[in-house]
Amino acid sequence: MAIAVKHFSRALGASAVAVAVALSVGTSVGMAAETITGAGSTAVYPVLSEWANTYQKQTGISINYQSIGSGGGIKQIKAKTVVFGDSDMPLKPEQLKEANLVQFPVVIIGIAPVLNVPGVKPGAMVLDGKALADIYLGKVTKWNDPEIKSLNPKLNLPDMNITVVHRSDGSGTTFYFTNYLSKVSAEWKEKVGSDTAVNWPAGVGGKGSEGVASYVKQIRGAIGYDEYAYAMQTHMTWARMLNKSGKEVSPEIKTFQAASANADFSKVQDFYLIMTDQQGAESWPITGTTYFLLRKDTPKAENKKVVAFAQWFLNHGQAQAEKLDYVPLPQATVRLIEQYWKKELGI
Repeated sequence: MAIAVKHFSRALGASAVAVAVALSVGTSVGMAAETITGAGSTAVYPVLSEWANTYQKQTGISINYQSIGSGGGIKQIKAKTVVFGDSDMPLKPEQLKEANLVQFPVVIIGIAPVLNVPGVKPGAMVLDGKALADIYLGKVTKWNDPEIKSLNPKLNLPDMNITVVHRSDGSGTTFYFTNYLSKVSAEWKEKVGSDTAVNWPAGVGGKGSEGVASYVKQIRGAIGYDEYAYAMQTHMTWARMLNKSGKEVSPEIKTFQAASANADFSKVQDFYLIMTDQQGAESWPITGTTYFLLRKDTPKAENKKVVAFAQWFLNHGQAQAEKLDYVPLPQATVRLIEQYWKKELGI
């Protein structure tokens, strides 16, 4: 837990330290009793830490979660060093079968561009997919570039260099961000593509959500991307986006819900569903889902502990999720997940 506490407390400051320390204390006590180990996504950490803290108080069971990025979570569950992994990028059914894994969605997330431009307040700037791709391709290098100015005719944009910030570790947030850019930019798709880690054409890399946030805050003229709940908790300046329907939208629960409204998990295998660049006037273009990963060959008693925790937060953690700007899964999806547990894990 020390890794997660260190990352989160540095990023969020004193108010969050109390939550992180409480979770750490609960974990240390739980080591002598009952502990569930997990690792993965940094994007889910704010809400997962709240859930774990409440669950420990109610049940005495501790969640020892390492916030190391989705790529790390996938590697650790494959290596059998944790009981569950968490990835913002879903694995394809054939990948799950090969690794003897199952996956199920946990909560809906939104990824937002975050920036540090003097005089620009949260939500004041508008970007579209092409401009974002061109910035990350290194083609647009100044904040007063005509491509950005055309989207923001009333904004006083400085003649300042753009510093691109991206994740340096394997990240589900990166997957959704690059998946979106691949959908809106043929050049991005051809030259860079989409994955948890890519060969970035430009910029500096930060480890974890907190690494991106730290660089963007420190560097004047920087732009990055972070899970919206994390960006809000760390008081970052975010940009609005033009979505697929050509409408200006802000990252918020209602636009994430609008994007996810087209998501029907009942029609896909192993909940493999990508919901970036959805149609709809209110749809946020970079919306996704974070997933728990479990091994089929883990002793059933251990998987039962994870399933019990998941069943608790899927049915009783919605208010905490919404308070932190995440979107809870619909009850119809929760019922599908419960059926999936019975079918794939016998739980």
